[in-house]
Amino acid sequence: MNKNDLIESIALSAQISKIAAERGLNGLLSTLSAAMKDGKRVTLIGFGSFSVVDRAPRIGRNPKTGESVPIPQRRVVKFRPGKELSGKIH
Repeated sequence: MNKNDLIESIALSAQISKIAAERGLNGLLSTLSAAMKDGKRVTLIGFGSFSVVDRAPRIGRNPKTGESVPIPQRRVVKFRPGKELSGKIH
């Protein structure tokens, strides 16, 4: 499912226009991004939680040459599904 499919699905299920659904989705994504940029954890009860974690530097390997390549430390987004979501997909 891509963003346009998601907007269409939101519009149908909420019985609103696609424009309103797109504004809502864009607002949600913007708010989530801003909160995580500030290092905050975002929890959506029943769905899951998003957090930012620091990934330690490590040594990787170039798959073609086998050469060691240093991978620097960086911040990544981590998603942990909630019980309700996990129950629906298992």
